[in-house]
Amino acid sequence: MIYELRVYTAMPGRLPDVLARFRDHTVGIWNRLGIRQLGYWTTAVGPDSNALTYMLVWESLADREVKWGRFVVDPEWVEVRKASEAAGPIVANMASSFLAPTSFSPAK
Repeated sequence: MIYELRVYTAMPGRLPDVLARFRDHTVGIWNRLGIRQLGYWTTAVGPDSNALTYMLVWESLADREVKWGRFVVDPEWVEVRKASEAAGPIVANMASSFLAPTSFSPAK
């Protein structure tokens, strides 16, 4: 099992738009495509108050490559992204890390 930690830093004032895109569209598309989501967070206290942090779960990097490849060309996603960015980009920066659980981690 591989965990992908992703952090989207929103453009100033656009975090509500990022959250709406995930809530109203992305989550459903991912469910349809079999992309497993562990959770989504905004920062309650800390320096990243304009960010969405979330984790995805993959069977392997190969599993991620196949499913993510389907996602980025999915017609519904292409239209949603285009519509949500009609007034300009909503994400300023995206960081992604792939995490492997330790032998003593409850998440294996």
